Amino acid sequence: MNYPVWYLPETGGGFLIALISILHVFVSHFAVGGGLYLIYAEKKGLKENSQPILDFTKKHARFFLLVTMVFGSISGVGIWFIIALVNPAATSLLIHNFVFAWAIEWVFFTVEIGAAFVYYYMFGRMDSRTHLQVGWLYFIAAWMSLLVINGIIGVMLTPGSWAQDMDFWAGFFNPSFFPSLVFRTFIALMIAACYGFLSASFTADAGTRISMTRFSAKWALVTLVFTLISGLWYLSVLPDQSQGLVMGKSPTIAAIQPLTAAGFVSFLLLMLVAGIVRPSLNLKPVAGLAMISALVVMGGFEWTREAARRPYVINGVMYSNSIMKKDLAALNDGGFLRSALWVQNKEVSEENLELAGEEIFINQCYACHTVGGINNDIIAATRTMSYRALVSYLKKIHELRYFMPPFVGTEQEGRALAAYIAGGLHGKEVQEPQQDAGSVAKGPALFEENCASCHALEDLSSLQGVAKEEIVAMLRTLNEISEEMEPFGGSVEAHGQLAAFLGGHTDTAQQETAIDGKAIFETHCRLCHGVEEMAPMIGNIDRQEIFTLLGRLDQLESSMPPFGGTAEEQEALADFLASINQGGK
Repeated sequence: MNYPVWYLPETGGGFLIALISILHVFVSHFAVGGGLYLIYAEKKGLKENSQPILDFTKKHARFFLLVTMVFGSISGVGIWFIIALVNPAATSLLIHNFVFAWAIEWVFFTVEIGAAFVYYYMFGRMDSRTHLQVGWLYFIAAWMSLLVINGIIGVMLTPGSWAQDMDFWAGFFNPSFFPSLVFRTFIALMIAACYGFLSASFTADAGTRISMTRFSAKWALVTLVFTLISGLWYLSVLPDQSQGLVMGKSPTIAAIQPLTAAGFVSFLLLMLVAGIVRPSLNLKPVAGLAMISALVVMGGFEWTREAARRPYVINGVMYSNSIMKKDLAALNDGGFLRSALWVQNKEVSEENLELAGEEIFINQCYACHTVGGINNDIIAATRTMSYRALVSYLKKIHELRYFMPPFVGTEQEGRALAAYIAGGLHGKEVQEPQQDAGSVAKGPALFEENCASCHALEDLSSLQGVAKEEIVAMLRTLNEISEEMEPFGGSVEAHGQLAAFLGGHTDTAQQETAIDGKAIFETHCRLCHGVEEMAPMIGNIDRQEIFTLLGRLDQLESSMPPFGGTAEEQEALADFLASINQGGK
């Protein structure tokens, strides 16, 4: 809200960040693990006194130099460029807090560049002992660069106490620092082996190709095992919410997991079959497939790590839309548009309802949603929702979908956003519901306000004809049907009206005005008490005394709270309980 938004409605800035960063990370990890791979490939050639293996290592070093120093450097600059455009607030916050860490990383990177050039251009021109020392200098500098960057980006997922005090060392050595460092080290070594596998496929000498293929495959399989172990360690230190998202509560992560698993299995099989069992099968297309598989695995991890922070870009500190968590209360009271620096509409009126709503969408929703694009398309996501449903949904969006930031702003601004989505994007009617204090909400309105944000009415056609009592029971236990749903929280009467509407009993629902005591019992008492066991407990207590006892249940049993419904509901429940001794069920 303090920076202008680079608005690409059909593409989305997040997609561009993912595209550039995944390719860069795949190469930058090669830059770390590849240094160690070169050292041991050279040592293998020296130990076996094999000039062909040394020649392979020199050619691989040239490939390594070009990929990491050219593409890696350019894509690294590309990341800085794209994150500064897409999320300048988060970029600024991290730079201001970790500027000296970034400076140190650039020093290590400078050492990397020098050592990499010396290693390649002095290959065979200096004694092997000194040459290997140069290789070790490169690897140590590259690994230290990884260590520094790991500390900075790790704080975005697991800030720990840094979220409260912004202490440099608390943020740098955040809760996931060591698990993430170990995990990234092993995945860097695994990727280095994959690049070695690719270089081997281009080797003309059959003996060298088979030897270096097996060398690379063994390297890959061993590091793959340690990657999995350290990955589980990494997962165990994540906050509970992030763990839940990784384990399936995030639709974004759930969508990418099958592809990641397929890439992992493909990579494993290729290393086993074409690397160990039949290394002669390591042809260029096979090695290319192995590279694609490893890229998919790396991309799946990075995608998951990014999505595990949701709804934040810096966990617990700044939401994905650049709004600071600490500013929520002030923005809700004073209004979002009044505080935003780069909007034209500072107030919401009937004349600018949709225009103001569009500006709110760009500033609060566009960080994750495109308009007509392939990534989280807002049009597809809200296809079944009416204006009224959107107004209701925005009020509780964070509670229903933890991975989505809460709507920030006044109630009128929420209606403006709903008007833009429903009217501006879908062309639906934008009309305020009739306010009648004496009326009782009916089934269709309850459905719109509580269900339509996730379900189209035709999707629930299987409930037509189902007994109202059964649907009421389902509404009370929706969380047992799906963890993503919450039990319907309306009154007993609203339960009946919504159930009647869903079951097609609308005429009956509109005729009912009396409060159902049995339904109240099901809602408040049935969890601990069955109807049958209540008869001997009530004994000969008269109806008035039952009514009184309901108001002081905690005096009868400390674990029971007093009945918390309305006076009318308490009267209806007392009537029902009194009827049990008279044969009521």
